[in-house]
Amino acid sequence: MKTHTIPLGGGQLPALTLFLSVSLLCFFGVSCASGAAGIGLGAEPGSGAELRSSDRPLASAAGDRDEGIFVKKIDSLSSLFIRGADVSSVIALEKSGVIFRNAEGEVQDIFITLKDSGINSVRIRVWNNPFTAEGNGYGGGNCDINTALEIGRRASSCGLSVLLDFHYSDFWADPSKQFPPRAWKDLSLEKKAGALHAYTASCLKKALDSGVDVRMVQIGNETSGTFCGENNWISIAALMRAGCAAVRETAKAERRAIEIAVHFTNPEKVGEYERYVKILEKQKVDYDVFASSYYPWWHGSTENLTAVLTRVALLSGKKVMCAETSYAWTEEDGDGFPNTISRDTACAKPYPLTVQGQADAVRDVIAAVSAVGKAGIGVYYWEPAWIPVPLEDLGGRRALWEKWGSGWASSYAGEYDPNDAGKYYGGSSWDNQAMFDFTGRPLASLSVWRLASGGSVTALRPDAVFDTPVRTRLGDRVSLPSEVTVQYNDGSRKRTGVVWETEGMRTDTGADTDGPGGTDGPDGEQRVPVADMGKRTCAEYAVYGLLSDADIGGKGVTVRALAKISILEKNYVENGGFEDADISMWKIENTGGVTTELFVQDKTTDAKTGKNALHFWSKDKVSFTVEQTVSGLDAGNYKFSLSIHGGDIKNPDMYIYARSGGKKYRAETDVDGWRNFRIPVISGIRVSDGKVTIGAHISCGEGGWGSLDDFALSPSD
Repeated sequence: MKTHTIPLGGGQLPALTLFLSVSLLCFFGVSCASGAAGIGLGAEPGSGAELRSSDRPLASAAGDRDEGIFVKKIDSLSSLFIRGADVSSVIALEKSGVIFRNAEGEVQDIFITLKDSGINSVRIRVWNNPFTAEGNGYGGGNCDINTALEIGRRASSCGLSVLLDFHYSDFWADPSKQFPPRAWKDLSLEKKAGALHAYTASCLKKALDSGVDVRMVQIGNETSGTFCGENNWISIAALMRAGCAAVRETAKAERRAIEIAVHFTNPEKVGEYERYVKILEKQKVDYDVFASSYYPWWHGSTENLTAVLTRVALLSGKKVMCAETSYAWTEEDGDGFPNTISRDTACAKPYPLTVQGQADAVRDVIAAVSAVGKAGIGVYYWEPAWIPVPLEDLGGRRALWEKWGSGWASSYAGEYDPNDAGKYYGGSSWDNQAMFDFTGRPLASLSVWRLASGGSVTALRPDAVFDTPVRTRLGDRVSLPSEVTVQYNDGSRKRTGVVWETEGMRTDTGADTDGPGGTDGPDGEQRVPVADMGKRTCAEYAVYGLLSDADIGGKGVTVRALAKISILEKNYVENGGFEDADISMWKIENTGGVTTELFVQDKTTDAKTGKNALHFWSKDKVSFTVEQTVSGLDAGNYKFSLSIHGGDIKNPDMYIYARSGGKKYRAETDVDGWRNFRIPVISGIRVSDGKVTIGAHISCGEGGWGSLDDFALSPSD
């Protein structure tokens, strides 16, 4: 289901609509602030649609200028703090017809816009040779050294410093992909280190000779256990030492002060960064800055980020920074290529997906790194300019992605990365996380880089609406919440009543048309009275409502709610999703003489539904059972199922089982990667004495991991 949006144009603000998605975190309409279009409910300052509050100031902390966003001041933020942006795709985007503008809509060099917004540094990735033998680019900006130099010169001419990010690959390098450049593929470790040293020195000298203001060089990208085709730390460190030596030697020869960064990810993993620090020290890697990726979707809280980086700084004596972060300002997809983060993405969403939410996310990451103290030197936002190429038809956009490399990957990249780029090449999966709107105008959130030091306030208005999921078992009456929580752009919240419509629309596929009370609506969708939803087959419905507080949105603003209702099968398993803290109803036992690390994990990205799941892992063999005995059942047939995913599995022995009336039932299962959920089912479980035991047996070799969720026992034919 797409986000409901209202295009904004000119100086007029249309009636706006704010929505609630009860089954997810939030669901928004569209706003405009300081001349920049953005998602959420808002208005031009001073328009009739703003919502004022007598106890909150409306003037900007910087003077009379209203910046359109609230920004809480970060105390003691150093003027030298790096406020950076990775803009590695900008040349490819401009060649594809993207035009960047200022807040007034006037065409302006993006580097001027970035500097005016408080950015003081840019990060540029460097790939060895992202082209086929015929010269066709792999995409992702086609970021070879020549492209990096072009970007670097433009940035430097506008007074921005440069971080060169060497991936030491021909295309994307990240924790799951660290392919060596094709030219180095068959080299021994010693020769590869020599090639890496020569390449680094040559590229850096070219940059300096071209007038690029290189202040930092990054040796590798998210090198969490693999690097340039090597997967053991002795070899990885040897290559890192070669790269670091090349930077030191070149900087000395050119009489330049250039710092060296190494880059890792997953700060939420306990002890992971401390281990890297110890390895780097033991292997005598000569670096200055320990850099971390931090995405709020996946990497825990900002408080944890501060704690982890503080520990790294104390252990290593090095500086620390965030090399990549981002947050979405809309759920909309601007180019027809699926986004990394969408409404249906199973991940944490700690801020509203609005312009204000994006500003809050960036501000909090800056504050988290600054809180480390003098060692915390900066934050880079990843690809804030990666917006859609401006063509109406998808075919035309695809042609530009292929020609200029303005999508994340072209079809040509399949020769280097056949399993990912070769299958899923296309456009930008990041356009809803850019800090420019889809037409190239900066969002109000881009100003957070400049405003973080002094803070800013704006007109108070609703920004998002929150509530809890509505999940009803088949046969039960649907009960919608009588109140919802409205979040304002200053972070404050207010509970208000909502009046729901009496009918809803069935949104899943395969809608039945002969259930009670169903009628076909526009485009064939089925309209169903709310009172009858629980009587039908398992399905999902959307129901709209109007907030009963007429003043909540202000003049000319309609605030609506959208409840997404899931009708689920009956389930007699108690706490089948491990959402309740009490798990005493479960019997969980290690088997086979081994100890498996088992715990209920509060992590949306690992759960099938909700936030929690039963997680398992062991550095040794995994072997355990989890079961529950359900009593008080009517005589009849039942079926049992659960959801499971996982990885790094060797020698698996996995199955679900049920026992009732002296008879045993069993269904085999397995796992095949993160969030590739298997849902094994046992049907025809005959219950005659009112009692059945259901459970799962999981066994595999060392290092295996996974999660079990949504245990369900329901009647069957």
